[in-house]
Amino acid sequence: MPAWETLKRHQNHLIRKALEGSTFVAPTTSSAIAALTGSDSSLNALPAGYSDVGWMSDDGAQFSSDVDKSDISSWGSVEPTRRDIASDVTTLQVSLQETNKRTIGLYIGADMTAVVPDPSSGEVVVDKPDRPPLRFWRVLTIGVDLADAGEIYIARFLPRASVTDKDDQNYQNGDDEALGWPVTLTAYMDSTLGYSERFYFGGPGWEALLGAMGF
Repeated sequence: MPAWETLKRHQNHLIRKALEGSTFVAPTTSSAIAALTGSDSSLNALPAGYSDVGWMSDDGAQFSSDVDKSDISSWGSVEPTRRDIASDVTTLQVSLQETNKRTIGLYIGADMTAVVPDPSSGEVVVDKPDRPPLRFWRVLTIGVDLADAGEIYIARFLPRASVTDKDDQNYQNGDDEALGWPVTLTAYMDSTLGYSERFYFGGPGWEALLGAMGF
């Protein structure tokens, strides 16, 4: 029998962490993300319409999955004899720290296309819609890690996402509290693309570890 040290295969250089990252938002009329990196493993330019929402709180981008199951029980069995996934919904929670046209619009749920500053004072006025419609966006979040061979990019793309919740906004003079725009986006199926979420893994550091990761 092999000794445990021979049998096990623990590779600490495969433990990943998102040291930094960004979330990009675009109208659903913008092109989807076909590939995150090019032939040289460097990042591709994003399609037209994608804009970085800017700094986020140090909680980063928090993805959650809400999975509902449907179980069938059978006579004589102490556990379900059949289990089906009834729903699997992905949400993305971000606490946006920058105040700009995009973050204001996401939080308030207003159409910002016609919002312009007052020509004399520069003041901007935004009305909260009485019954905000579901506005859909393409949302790309990229996390960046470092390895010996260079950067590693791990990204999640939601081709059709909508703001479905928002947290409290605090007006205060706290040492570690910015006036933020915390929102939760829910992913939906894009009927044209055929998926509600896509994962991307790339970068020069990723390419150098393909064999170690089993690819």
